[in-house]
Amino acid sequence: MKIVLAYSGGLDTSVILAWLRETYDADVIAYTADVGQGDEVAEAKEKALATGAVDAVVEDLTPEFVADAVFPALRASAIYEGYYLLGTSLARPIITRGLMRVAKASGADAIAHGATGKGNDQVRFELSAYAIDPNIKVIAPWREWDLKGRADCVAYAEARGIPVPVTQEKPYSMDANLLHVSYEGGILEDPWAAPPKGMFRMTVDPEDAPDEPEWVTVTFENGNPIAINDEKLEPHELLARANEIAGRHGVGRIDIVENRFVGIKSRGVYETPGGTLLYHAHRAVEQITLDREVMHLRDELIPRYAEMVYNGFWFSPERRALQAFMDEIQRRVNGEARLKLYKGGVWIEGRRSENYDLYDHATATFEEDDVYDQADATGFIRLNALRLRKLGEELLGEGE
Repeated sequence: MKIVLAYSGGLDTSVILAWLRETYDADVIAYTADVGQGDEVAEAKEKALATGAVDAVVEDLTPEFVADAVFPALRASAIYEGYYLLGTSLARPIITRGLMRVAKASGADAIAHGATGKGNDQVRFELSAYAIDPNIKVIAPWREWDLKGRADCVAYAEARGIPVPVTQEKPYSMDANLLHVSYEGGILEDPWAAPPKGMFRMTVDPEDAPDEPEWVTVTFENGNPIAINDEKLEPHELLARANEIAGRHGVGRIDIVENRFVGIKSRGVYETPGGTLLYHAHRAVEQITLDREVMHLRDELIPRYAEMVYNGFWFSPERRALQAFMDEIQRRVNGEARLKLYKGGVWIEGRRSENYDLYDHATATFEEDDVYDQADATGFIRLNALRLRKLGEELLGEGE
C-alpha cells in the first residue's frame, strides 16, 4: 500500500508517519508544502526520510497560496467572527491541492493527515480532497489509533527514537505560513491565561515597538495590493514586505475563543501582521470607490464567505459563486491608502483614487456650495418619517 502523508515534521505527523508504516505496512511518501512557514521545511524533509518515508516531496506553494487564496479572501474582506483573518483556513485547500497532485502522480492508494478529530483541519483537508477526487481514500490516524493526546504521542515517539519539537518549556502547538502564525493547545487552553512572554514569532511586543510611528502607502488594482510605498511586487513578495513592516510595530495580534465547525469552542492566538495592514488598506480604498448599496450588500455577505472558508468549503460551488460576485465588485477598487503604524495599532490616514473616486468634495463640504440644496432634506425626512409618525400616533392613543 502506498500513502501520501501531509507532513509538517511536527510531533503529530512524525508519529503518524511511523504509525502508518506499522499499522498499514505501507510505503509512506511525506509531502511537505512550503506555504511560507520558514526553515522547518528543509528540516521536515530530512526528518521524514530518517523516520522511514520512502520519499519526501517538498513543494514551494507560497506564490499560489498568496495569489490563489490570500488575495481572493482579501478581495472579499473576509474575516471570521470579527477578528480572525483565516490564515490556517486559507492554507489548507492549497496544501491539499498539492498533496492530491503528488498522490495522483505517484499512484498512491490513499492520503493521510495529522488533523485531530476535534478540529477544523480534518474537515478542510478532507472536503478539499473529495472535491478534487471523489474516490480518494483518506486516513485520519487521530480518529483511528489508541493514542489519547500529546503525552501519548511524545511517549510513542521517544520509544522509537523519533525527535519531537515539543518540550515542557513550550507546551503549545504552532502552525505557520506566510500569512500568519497560530498558537493553540497546552497552557493556551485556559481562556483566562495570557499568552506566554516571548511566544510570538512574526511581531515584536507592541510595548517594545519603535517609539516613532511609521507611515506606509499601499496601492490597489482591481482589489489586489500591487505595491507598497510605490514599489511593485509579486503577491507573495508584497505580503512578505507587509509582514516585515507591520511586524516591527507589533501589528496584527489577536486572541479569540472561536466557534469550530465541529461544535467546539476553541481558544486560538494568532499574529497576522501583513494581512492586518492590507485588510485595513483595502477597506480604506473601498470607502471612496464602492457604491453605498453595493458595499452594504457585500458586507452582509462577508460572514457567509468567511464561514465557508473557515469550515473548509473552499472548493464548493457556493464559495466560487460568491467569489465571482466579490471579484466583480472589486473591479472598481483601484487607488491608494496611507496608514500609520504605531505600537500595535493601525490607523487609516488617507485614501485616494484617480479614476474611481466617488467622493465629491463639492457635495460633502460644510461650506457654501452650488450642488446640494439643503432645503431638499425636509421632504426627504418627511417621507421617511411617515411610518414612524403613524406608529407614534398609535402609541400615543394607547397611552391615553
